Amino acid sequence: MFDDTLPRDLVMIGAVFGAGAFAWAGWAQEGPPRAWVWRALLGVLSVAGLALAGWSGTLAARNWDGGTAIATGGRGFTLYLVVFWAEVLVAVVAGLLLARHGRSDLLAPLVLLVVGVHFFALAVVFGQPVLHLAAVLLSAIAVPAALVPPSAVARSFWCGLLGAPVFLGVGFWSVLRGASVFAASS
Repeated sequence: MFDDTLPRDLVMIGAVFGAGAFAWAGWAQEGPPRAWVWRALLGVLSVAGLALAGWSGTLAARNWDGGTAIATGGRGFTLYLVVFWAEVLVAVVAGLLLARHGRSDLLAPLVLLVVGVHFFALAVVFGQPVLHLAAVLLSAIAVPAALVPPSAVARSFWCGLLGAPVFLGVGFWSVLRGASVFAASS
């Protein structure tokens, strides 16, 4: 599930996924159910995302001299940029089309699907099979989130409630693996 040869990339996955959990739990606050417990749960997911991002970001910074699959100027870096900008372009254009047609309610599932699909490509770029797991899970969440009937609960709620734990789980698992490789080599 992991390639241990580039532990800095593993801890950076933890940092990025922690930030992702924070963002998705925040977006889910757009329209959760009325009961306070849902806002509290989303708050816990947000704080956990920040904690994961801080811990793994600090660990990555301490080991910044370690190798990475996306070294500036390399093939991996170029592929990463292409995938990233393609993802942004698709999300922006599709988001504008949704807004134009009065379907902004589908924006969160669309963005989550784009993010999920882009992890298939990034799994290859980074050589980290764990990103395939994230891709499958996030894509699998986006589809039913788009299909739930419109109600008082925003579709972004479902994306964040179910997506944030995926980001936290895969991110935490990745940083633990990267941290153990760093510990074993020191």
